[in-house]
Amino acid sequence: MPRGTSEVSEPMYFVLAALRGGPLHGHAISKSIQELSGGRVRPSVGTLYGILERLNERGMIAVDREETVNGRNRRYFRLTDDGQELVEAEARRMYEAASLVLRPTTA
Repeated sequence: MPRGTSEVSEPMYFVLAALRGGPLHGHAISKSIQELSGGRVRPSVGTLYGILERLNERGMIAVDREETVNGRNRRYFRLTDDGQELVEAEARRMYEAASLVLRPTTA
């Protein structure tokens, strides 16, 4: 959901999709996004944390836990039920839209 809308951007979709497998910290989310998108989506650190902040504010994700690793704080995020519903609804929407284009046409 880009600022001020209910629309889901591509990087936001991949953040939600990455968290379907369980709680992850920022760097792991970034790696998962790159893997899931085949390297197409590579949000910058600032973009990723902006998305995480907006999704958290809107109740789509929540902080699962925090820990310190090698003197650095690491925050893990998880999907909420609303976030799971949103990513599934977005996947269905994209599937339906793609099927309109990929369906054989009759002349």
